[in-house]
Amino acid sequence: MSSEIYITNIDRDRIMKLIEKMPLDDQTIYKSVSKLKRELGRAKIVDQREIPRDVVTMNSQALLRLDDEEIEVSLVYPEDTNLSEMKVSVFSPIGTAILGYREGSIIEWEVPSGTSTISIKKVLYQPEAAGDYHL
Repeated sequence: MSSEIYITNIDRDRIMKLIEKMPLDDQTIYKSVSKLKRELGRAKIVDQREIPRDVVTMNSQALLRLDDEEIEVSLVYPEDTNLSEMKVSVFSPIGTAILGYREGSIIEWEVPSGTSTISIKKVLYQPEAAGDYHL
């Protein structure tokens, strides 16, 4: 978890606005928000036009190795979450874990079932790299 992470200024601002509106009286929500805030606090914030192309940003699609299984996920805002389509919220353990990391990163992260090893194999789509700055 000591690797440098990169987050666009737009993503950070949108996430912080969501955090401000969240009710933190639920322990599970409080815990996930706290982890996400820590990640945002340590991130290198960059302009969306300057983010490296191999970084997982909001609305990116990535090929991950989660423990012994390869999965494709899209990192989305909570309202776009759809687990049957593998669209994971940035507030979920996996979503918070991969935000801002680059291809090749290996992350040890606490998930509900214990600690998982998450490897970012490939960023399949990144909005900023594709010029989709409106996402």
